[in-house]
Amino acid sequence: MEEEEKKAISEQKRSCVNCGAELKYKPGTTNINCEYCGHQETITQDEDGFKELELKPYLSAMGSQSHSEEIMMLHCKNCGANQHVEENYKSLHCVYCTMPLIIEDAYKEDWILPGAVLPFQFDQKKSHQIFSKWVKGLWFAPNKLKKAALDPQNTKGLYLPYWTFDAQLYADYTGERGTYYYVSVPYTTTVNGKTVTRTRQERRTRWSPTSGNITGFVDDTLIKASHQRNNAIPKKLSHWNLDALEPFNTSYLAGFVTEKYTILLQDGHLSSTKEAERIARSWARQDIGGDTQRVHSIDMRLSQETFKHILLPVYISAYRFNSKKYNFFINGQTGKISGSRPYSFWKIFFLVVFILSIILILLWLSNK
Repeated sequence: MEEEEKKAISEQKRSCVNCGAELKYKPGTTNINCEYCGHQETITQDEDGFKELELKPYLSAMGSQSHSEEIMMLHCKNCGANQHVEENYKSLHCVYCTMPLIIEDAYKEDWILPGAVLPFQFDQKKSHQIFSKWVKGLWFAPNKLKKAALDPQNTKGLYLPYWTFDAQLYADYTGERGTYYYVSVPYTTTVNGKTVTRTRQERRTRWSPTSGNITGFVDDTLIKASHQRNNAIPKKLSHWNLDALEPFNTSYLAGFVTEKYTILLQDGHLSSTKEAERIARSWARQDIGGDTQRVHSIDMRLSQETFKHILLPVYISAYRFNSKKYNFFINGQTGKISGSRPYSFWKIFFLVVFILSIILILLWLSNK
């Protein structure tokens, strides 16, 4: 009975009271709607808000099994992506590499329940418009790429898994405070054939030893929770307004693919600790003051550590050209787009030929 209840949390689907079709999340709203008859329902918000989970129990073997559930997964044998497949999802192809996924290979796997989700802010139609406009503006793009951009089925909505970590930080540090001062330095130069001596101001730094301690709250350190091999999300797309996070509700996932984390919690925690050390050094430099600083040692301690498993939205369009795969990504919150792209050899070749022809014609006319 307990297993059935756990499955019901993430696998439940809502049917339309009018026509029976499945209700899907409508991007940019707090509604799920029927694509067939237009019926809408409001997503029930969790009054308790986000679920910040205490970290230490989850880093133990026993604790990692609490607040978790089973979901149905498909593993892409080509690129390694793990994708949560909904029964009604029409295209059983990997969102990253477009290779076919076999529904018979689906398996159940435990995951830590997401604590929050950042809902898509616009629909697939809008994302396709952004993608098409970007593709049409690419210089020397193959004609096949522009034709592929006309098919909305090439653009998929995907929720990416991330870890966020919160902690109270305390650190002792030793270092040096640098204060700038200037000295007059003589030098010689030649003026009107004569050697003259002049002076210039040069900056020096006076160092003095210092030590102290810093304390503060490190909030929502964002750590990617999945490996994408050759399909990594570009860093310039990974800027999110986490203030718009909503308490997790499976209704937001309806109609989209959800990727399961492959970077385990303990590995994500190690990355967040390194980020906390970077933050501690930055705070230490601010505390040292002066014109410049040196941090020689820092002894950092973290307490009251909590974490969330969150899902962030991105649209992906995959395309193959000359046996090579290209991915294009759109941030599902901001609409920012980025990706790799192929170049048309023949378009570049004919442009070079055209430029050389113009040069030759101009040379011929100048010699007449």
